[in-house]
Amino acid sequence: MDSLDLIAAARDLVNSASRGRPREANLRRAVSTAYYALFHCLASCCADTIAGTDRHHPAWRQTYRALQHGTVRNHCQRTAEVAKFPVEIRNFAQAFVSMQWNRHRADYDPAAKFSKAAAIQHIEEAMAAITGFGLAPRRDRRAFAIYVMLLVRND
Repeated sequence: MDSLDLIAAARDLVNSASRGRPREANLRRAVSTAYYALFHCLASCCADTIAGTDRHHPAWRQTYRALQHGTVRNHCQRTAEVAKFPVEIRNFAQAFVSMQWNRHRADYDPAAKFSKAAAIQHIEEAMAAITGFGLAPRRDRRAFAIYVMLLVRND
């Protein structure tokens, strides 16, 4: 799954109305899709790091699918650990937590409302985080991928 394709799909959802405000369902899907762009960007990095870059190999797909939303969020919230990474990765981690929270609101909170401007802001936040993550040194992306994939002990 290409994270930039997901960003494009989110933008399409926001701009789906020929005039006026897009449907609430489209705005919610756009916010959710923007989060998934971040998630799939990270899943690809993890699979490339751990299993190599042959995306047709079963080990690559298995590693890609092994990434856990909650585990990543918990790791990204460990500010002392995340502070050891360059700013591009710290920004990605912060965006991941924020975007996941908004994705939960979009997908599960019937009272949540999203304006078109707010949905666009979430999409742009995801895009900036993905772009910045890609600019981080490869060794740091690799270290972050391993960090979010493996359990961290508190002892």
